[in-house]
Amino acid sequence: MAFAGAKFTAARALPPIAPLTPTQGAYLAALRSSPQVIVVGPAGTGKTWIAATHAADLYRTRKIDRIVLSRPNVPCGRSLGFFPGSLNDKFAPWAAPVIEAIKERIGKAAFEIALKNGDIEMVPFEVMRGRSWKDAFVLLDEAQNTTPAEMKTFLTRVGENCLTVVDGDVSQCDLAAESGLRVVIDMIRTRNLPVPVIEFGREDIVRSGLCAMWVEAFEDMEAQTQPRA
Repeated sequence: MAFAGAKFTAARALPPIAPLTPTQGAYLAALRSSPQVIVVGPAGTGKTWIAATHAADLYRTRKIDRIVLSRPNVPCGRSLGFFPGSLNDKFAPWAAPVIEAIKERIGKAAFEIALKNGDIEMVPFEVMRGRSWKDAFVLLDEAQNTTPAEMKTFLTRVGENCLTVVDGDVSQCDLAAESGLRVVIDMIRTRNLPVPVIEFGREDIVRSGLCAMWVEAFEDMEAQTQPRA
């Protein structure tokens, strides 16, 4: 299938995603074998990039009809206020890492057409209730900033033939309340639910040596400042 006016076809020749660490390999294997995957770990490990690129590959080969992107709009630090424009315009800055990864895989023109046609949709939590999805790749990014109620809303929207990925870093929660991501991981483990949880560590950071250095430094500082039991 080709999109008119875009340099894009389902047969576009691209190399497969190559894992750079054993954990990335386990992540890719989980994406190919499970309808739901939870992935956690520090920045720079490829959590979001792999999910977005895998979604783009499924879409361009017509194995799914749609890509649905969501992310809690909780700012890291002080907020710049509201963004002008349409819903997509407002949400795009929050979803920028995912959007850029998809554009790299299918091309900018194809992305814009898919967005216009509704094949790629950005859905903030404010408009999620009452929705449902099928035949889609559904990605929740930065899930550590969801509340348990928001996580329940998200996970109960998923219909037939969906691949759902929930990613985040529980050490980077910007909420004053309990993280919905942590609650879901605890539920999976205590109830033995058939949902793989992929955990990246600092040894999996592939972004840069500087990124790894700072992640390690902050983790060590936070460990030292935590109150002793």
